[in-house]
Amino acid sequence: MKSFLFLSVILLMFSCNGKKEPVKTIISAPVRDPHSFARPEEAVAKHLTLAINVDFKRKEISGRASWKIRNISGGNQIVFDNSGLYIARITLGREEKETTFELGDSVKFLGRALKVNIRPETDQVNIYYTTGKDAAALQWLEPQQTSGKKNPYLFTQSESIAARSWIPCQDSPGIRFTYDAQVTVPSQLLALMSAENPKAKNPQGIYQFRQKHAIPAYLLALAVGDITFRPVDQRTGIYAEPQLLGKAAHEFADLGKMVHAAEGLYGPYRWGRYDLLILPPSFPFGGMENPNLSFITPTIIAGDRSLVSIICHELAHSWSGNLVTNATWNDFWLNEGFTNYFERRIDELLYGREEAEMQEEFGKQALLAAVKEMGPGHKDTRLKADYTGRSADDGTNDIAYEKGYFFLKTIEHFTGRDRFDRFLRDYFDSHAFQSVSTEDFVSYLNTNLISGDTDLAGKINVREWVYGTGIPGNIVYPDGLWNDGKGKFAVIQRMAAEYAANRLRDPAALKEEVKSSNEKRFFISQLPGTLTSTQMAGLDTVFGFTRSHNTDIQLAWYLLAIRKGYSQADPNIRDYLIGNGRMWHIIPLYKAMMNTPAGLKKARDIYKAARPNYHPMTYKAIDAFLL
Repeated sequence: MKSFLFLSVILLMFSCNGKKEPVKTIISAPVRDPHSFARPEEAVAKHLTLAINVDFKRKEISGRASWKIRNISGGNQIVFDNSGLYIARITLGREEKETTFELGDSVKFLGRALKVNIRPETDQVNIYYTTGKDAAALQWLEPQQTSGKKNPYLFTQSESIAARSWIPCQDSPGIRFTYDAQVTVPSQLLALMSAENPKAKNPQGIYQFRQKHAIPAYLLALAVGDITFRPVDQRTGIYAEPQLLGKAAHEFADLGKMVHAAEGLYGPYRWGRYDLLILPPSFPFGGMENPNLSFITPTIIAGDRSLVSIICHELAHSWSGNLVTNATWNDFWLNEGFTNYFERRIDELLYGREEAEMQEEFGKQALLAAVKEMGPGHKDTRLKADYTGRSADDGTNDIAYEKGYFFLKTIEHFTGRDRFDRFLRDYFDSHAFQSVSTEDFVSYLNTNLISGDTDLAGKINVREWVYGTGIPGNIVYPDGLWNDGKGKFAVIQRMAAEYAANRLRDPAALKEEVKSSNEKRFFISQLPGTLTSTQMAGLDTVFGFTRSHNTDIQLAWYLLAIRKGYSQADPNIRDYLIGNGRMWHIIPLYKAMMNTPAGLKKARDIYKAARPNYHPMTYKAIDAFLL
């Protein structure tokens, strides 16, 4: 299983005075992708023409995937990835000449190689196929699982390597292609893709799509449902079920401002429109950065715009991830560490430094917890990971997100923000619509920022950050919220301790200091293990945490309630777990309940009712530890 990534990047660097610096060319070495059977150094897919029918009765997608290919080696075979697809037949060229193919042995996590026999001159491969009943990327929702309760709904989740379960493809982030598609759906439903999208339904139920920029397979996306659209400004808007559209439009009214803020940091948005699709609550993530159309969980609609930083994150992926992509899932930090950094810069511009620093503080807590859980010497605490032989999804953790973020934050600290911003903008510009390995980035960093400065190189210590385990000693943590005991979080921390020790005579005084969503979340995290159920009830009286509609606050409070046996929250926890499919907001609650025999029984009872509402990615993860 090899893949080949050949980047030839010509970089035009400009100094502050506008003088043109020498052209610097970077050519990457071949990169292996252990999570794909494809051999693109021999034959590689370049453009997809998709023609599919979405059948809700049979719960399957069927049709034809026609791939324009480049037969680099002039050989007699091209290899695609396949997970559970039924391949009816395969033809070659526009004349559709029948060819033979074979499926390799099933490999855990990867599926099977689809080996297609071609000729040296072959430039098109047409694959006729149908999806299987257990396609990992697909969630088929019954009408009762939607807001409208009248129509079914389908959405895909292709990241990390699930695209191969609904389209035969070369499913590696290092392989990029353009696409066009024709999708046929029931006439009362609207179809959307990670492409140029319609704004309204058509009576035939036939929709045409085009993605003119080369993307990797994990950014292929499709949604079909009773969906309506409302613009925010000329290039941004919201798609949602009619019953949710008004709330969503209010919650994300700053969408256009976010795009402008991002462009001010790192250059023009290159994808045309930027729209959001608010999915049903079974969507397993906070968001998914599908080009042109980010998929978003409805669980961040709190009514007060307190959770919109997730939108900043998905928007930032339009540069870090979609524009410049990790070459393999072992380089995942290049997507998520960069995006966390970019997200917090957007937050700072729109909502202030204190808000961004609160997010940074939570990132610090998450990183410390992740390293503690794994162990500081564990190989998976390296930024440059190795998930060979394991699920690519295992890399979706706080090492990639938060250690990656703090690495960039440390570089910013030692170079200065202005200089680092210029470097990042040039990095995005020079690698646009390409896939990059960790080694490519390190080379680019050494050439274009460190540039022979041994003192700066020693301060940053790239090798320890990228290839070392644990947390490097030169990490730069936020301090403004502490400020020698005078900052916002220092005050809240003291008040939490005083409340737990019964030294705070008037609990209502907490509301004077603990106001915002992030302040409440931090306050809950600082409550000690000695807290009693009576004290929790007192906080519930003051803040109404149990009845909150803010999922960040709910998660923090419900975890505490489970650990402390605060039974008043039990009905709300049950409703939360049944009505919310966001993976990393529900898995911690199930795991917390498992710590006692009674809790384990409760977790299994709730899960029995909740499991039908979850995405396959979610219930498979929970099945592994709960059943």
